Amino acid sequence: MAKVEIYTKMLCPFCTRAKKLLASKGASFEEYDITMGGPKRAEMLQRAPGSATVPQVFINDRHIGGSDELAALDASGGLDPLLAA
Repeated sequence: MAKVEIYTKMLCPFCTRAKKLLASKGASFEEYDITMGGPKRAEMLQRAPGSATVPQVFINDRHIGGSDELAALDASGGLDPLLAA
């Protein structure tokens, strides 16, 4: 199973949507809550330059993007192969 990481904030509807999509695929993921900032927020900004919004999703260290990009990847049929890798 793929290594899935997602940076989120509390009460973020886009984060909830992304996590629901991943869960519907049976993917387990490591969630990093950056609501209060801190080192994980700095890590996210370093891993995804120019992406200051959440969620930010990574699959096997590949930056996927946010909720919309994750949904588009699924719609195009590209998410399942990444999760299976």
